[in-house]
Amino acid sequence: MPADGFTTCLWFDGQAEEAAHYYVSIFKNSSLGRIGRYTEAGPGPAGSVLAAEFVANGQKFVALNGGPQFTFDEAISFQIHCDDQAEVDHYWNKFIEDGGEAGPCGWLKDKYGLSWQVVPSRLIDLISDPDPQKAARTTQAMLQMSKLDLAALEKAYEGE
Repeated sequence: MPADGFTTCLWFDGQAEEAAHYYVSIFKNSSLGRIGRYTEAGPGPAGSVLAAEFVANGQKFVALNGGPQFTFDEAISFQIHCDDQAEVDHYWNKFIEDGGEAGPCGWLKDKYGLSWQVVPSRLIDLISDPDPQKAARTTQAMLQMSKLDLAALEKAYEGE
């Protein structure tokens, strides 16, 4: 894994390798990297997974088996910018179908509790339109949704 840029470290309680495989299976342009294991020096059982490197959607990650001290919360989330509704549906369904939890406005938590925003790329244009009425209608429609519906957002934007 190249050392330049940023690598996001995700803290797990024993599921690091499982999570790395999970994320790689969901995104294109993904791969598993090195798997580091605890040695006799600890603090985990010798031979158990300490960390798993992976790339998901071109982004570098390390999944660390750090223990139960820390968990994910909504203060940090990853945005997935989608080209169309099919892509929104793909990511939304993949994360929800395996124990994830739907949230408001395109947000969800995956089965590990990590927060994601599954967002049509076009949404940013719609809610930041210089016409405040169009932007407000789109925002109001978005606030009523769980999974974002691009066609419905476009209709709200147009005033339909």
